[in-house]
Amino acid sequence: MSDSHDQDGAHEGPIKTPKQLIWTVIASFVVPILVIILLVNYVAKGDKPAAGTQALDAEAVAKRIAPMARVELKDAADVASLKTGEEVYKLVCTACHSIGAAGSPKTGDAAAWAPRIKTGYESLLTSALKGKGAMGAQGGGDYSDYEISRAVVYLANQGGAKFDEPKAPAAAASAASAASAAK
Repeated sequence: MSDSHDQDGAHEGPIKTPKQLIWTVIASFVVPILVIILLVNYVAKGDKPAAGTQALDAEAVAKRIAPMARVELKDAADVASLKTGEEVYKLVCTACHSIGAAGSPKTGDAAAWAPRIKTGYESLLTSALKGKGAMGAQGGGDYSDYEISRAVVYLANQGGAKFDEPKAPAAAASAASAASAAK
């Protein structure tokens, strides 16, 4: 009974010849290898950032890993690059003191400046350097203490004070005198 069943050909597969078997074996190795190569090329091909983003650009990465703070050394001997009191006032102080914003005394208002001037130059300078009330340290500017002291003298003198211009830092004064002696 089993002999007649085997001869009917009911169990034959799609591969009928040895040549078909060889081609099937080769294809079963080559096709997956080609698929793997194509997938690797697709995944590894160039940068594919999301649409509209430059998060992986060299500049963006450098900005994110940059130090939080930076130290700049300014040469105190370079008197010419230091701003005058009037220049610092115009760049920083005028924003609030010209209109009296946040309770600041207006420029030239002798009545508002009188009680502050009575406290003295050192007190005004300390307030300007460290901040007071709504005013931040140095009025929110980035200047040397000498430049801020010149601005304090300028602003207070506009309000009726008679403060003398502060002396230049020692290194700046000696460099200025050396420069004038060389001429």
